Amino acid sequence: MNFNLYLVLKMATSWTAGVWTLLAALGLLSVCRFGYCEASRTSSPTSGGRKEDHGPSSLERVKRGWVWNQFFVVEEYTGTEPLYVGKIHTDSDEGEGNIKYTISGEGAGSIFIIDELTGDIHATERLDREEKAFYTLRAQARNRLSDDPLEPESEFVIKVQDINDSEPKFLEGPYIGSVAELSPIGKARVISNTAIAVIHRLAVADLDRETQDRYELVVKATDMAGQMGGLSGSTTVTIVITDVNDNPPRFPQKMYQFSVSEGAAVGTPVGHVIATDADMGENTDMTYLIKDGGELFKVTTDVETQEAVVSIKKPLDFETRRTHNVVVEAVNKHVDPRFVDLGSFRDQTIVRVSVSDVDEPPTFKPPEGTIMEVQEDAKVGALVGVVSASDPDVKNKSVRFSIDRATDQEMIFYIDPDSGAITLGKNLDRETAGWHNITVKAVEADNQTMASHSPVSIRILDVNDNPPELATPYEASICEDAKPGQVIHTISVVDRDEPLAGHHFIFTLDPEASSNRRFTLGDVTDNTAGIRMEGAGFNRHEQNVYFLPILVVDSGPPSLSSTGTLTIHVCGCDTEGAIQSCNATAYVMSAALSPGALIALLVCMLILIVLVLLILTLKRHRKGQRIAEDEEDMRDNVIKYNDEGGGEQDTQAYDMSALRNLYEFPEAKSCDSGPDIRSLPQWIQANRLSVGGGRAGAEGAAATAAAVAADFSLFKGYIRKKVEQADADLSVPPYDSFQTYAFEGTSSPALSLSSIHTLSTTSEQDFSYLSDWGPRFRQLAGYYAPGKPEEEGS
Repeated sequence: MNFNLYLVLKMATSWTAGVWTLLAALGLLSVCRFGYCEASRTSSPTSGGRKEDHGPSSLERVKRGWVWNQFFVVEEYTGTEPLYVGKIHTDSDEGEGNIKYTISGEGAGSIFIIDELTGDIHATERLDREEKAFYTLRAQARNRLSDDPLEPESEFVIKVQDINDSEPKFLEGPYIGSVAELSPIGKARVISNTAIAVIHRLAVADLDRETQDRYELVVKATDMAGQMGGLSGSTTVTIVITDVNDNPPRFPQKMYQFSVSEGAAVGTPVGHVIATDADMGENTDMTYLIKDGGELFKVTTDVETQEAVVSIKKPLDFETRRTHNVVVEAVNKHVDPRFVDLGSFRDQTIVRVSVSDVDEPPTFKPPEGTIMEVQEDAKVGALVGVVSASDPDVKNKSVRFSIDRATDQEMIFYIDPDSGAITLGKNLDRETAGWHNITVKAVEADNQTMASHSPVSIRILDVNDNPPELATPYEASICEDAKPGQVIHTISVVDRDEPLAGHHFIFTLDPEASSNRRFTLGDVTDNTAGIRMEGAGFNRHEQNVYFLPILVVDSGPPSLSSTGTLTIHVCGCDTEGAIQSCNATAYVMSAALSPGALIALLVCMLILIVLVLLILTLKRHRKGQRIAEDEEDMRDNVIKYNDEGGGEQDTQAYDMSALRNLYEFPEAKSCDSGPDIRSLPQWIQANRLSVGGGRAGAEGAAATAAAVAADFSLFKGYIRKKVEQADADLSVPPYDSFQTYAFEGTSSPALSLSSIHTLSTTSEQDFSYLSDWGPRFRQLAGYYAPGKPEEEGS
């Protein structure tokens, strides 16, 4: 059996909900009427698995599944109860409660709930159509007991009905627009071309930005075509009046006055003027020109401040002109041709510059310096020239002249301090210095700080005071068989003078060589002369050298001359004319040994000699080092002090030469029989031999100890006596610097002075060797010298 499922819309008793429910019902009735629906139909299989066919032309009620239409629910519902949306029902529902209705999809269970028994659908939340316009859900009828579906699941739509709950909004406000001043009436300007286009049309003409540069408008938008109950929104529109270049520049003053010192440097600013322009932005950009008075002044434009900077173009002179009128013109850079009929976009003003006087240093005439000339033979005190300088100030103070001696250290020139006349202080020589550049200083007589300087160049004019001379000591060589008429040499001369007309020299043979018939002299071009051979048949064995005196005369005035000598060598030549030898006796030079080879040979010999001398010097140096090492005595540098006495500077405490002499003693050697006898003083050795001779072991040692104890009184008395002498003598070192010498061992050639090994109390030893130990041991030797037993016993 097939169940039909259809939608039933219930009319609510509430008036608020009823209106919208009625509209929804009308919509439904417009679709579903005359007992059938034009909506889509979903067939469900019958119990026998057949499908029911139906035709669109049939007027009978056909069996169908879900019959769909749209549910409508009003937005912004503010009631306290859930809003009834609609009802789903199936024709198989007989009201026994065995059918369960369910929904799924968008908002099912949260926004929309359904009564499982009745199929009523309610909205539990406030809906907003502007956020979501419709919801798509699915309906299902199931057996409550078995939960089996009675019909296939199908979709239906719940549309949210719109109400006028949103006022119009301007998305980008507030808005800013612009319109150029002086725009024609009706000109439109689009403020925004996005969501809302606000168009402003100019209603009046001749808007002047300089009078009012902006307008504030409030624009209101109303929905429902402005009918009653419609909502509205507003925004602010600012209309900015943009600038056009309709105002020319104007100077606030027609004249400006400035003052500047006549000593101001070129480029110094005199003053600033500015023209004002009521426009703004680049329409205020202007340039400044000088229309009159631009000889001494110039004007520039400060791009940041738009000021005209008037500065000095050339030096000013109070004495020449004290006031200057400069006409400055301001011109707009960007002139709009649409507004040229408004008048000239330029303006002029007068800048009056007053020049103040300052104390200026003297000025020279000519200011760039002076060139003077003087003959090199002028006498000392002769006038060279006169310099001129004056005070440019109105007071015209007197001027004093002097020469800067840093430019004339030899004091060749002098200058008169009052007149400026320059005279010679020393004789001149053009050949030494052809020009002299000096500096003349001019100062005011009563103000030495006002000084100026001028260069003076003095040219030394030449006089003919140097005779011409041969350029070099000329020498020539000819072959014995040279042919007559051959030019053997060409000579030239030098002359230190520089005549204005140039040099011209006359060459002749000296009268002393007039008898010479073998050579002749002839002028050649460029002030040179050629020596020509006239005779033939030279014999170098008879005469191998000829001396030819040559007289050279210049053109003066006055004419000066000098004589030079040309040396001519007669040489032996080979068949081709190459010179082989120029000596009186013939010699042959090996062709293989050139001058370069001879020089190389000499250099090699010189190097060998230097090497030999170097080796000998090194050997001698090393030998001297070995001798110095052999003679060095390391003990000379060993000084031991155990006290606070004289220190290292106390070199008079003992004589080291006595210790150096110890090397002359033979070295002592040890033996197996006992201690070396030669390491003891001789008198101890004798006592040891006499007392302990022939005895060995403990007996000999005991005898030796007894002898030492017996003679110890001798040393004790000696030391006591020396201490008393030292205490009484104020010239000797203090007691605490008493020098001690320790025993140096068996290998010491000086032997020992200690009494430790004294074997007897007798003084049988010979102490004569003490006298060889130097002056330091002379007194000790006197005590122990033979033949003085009374001193020994003391």
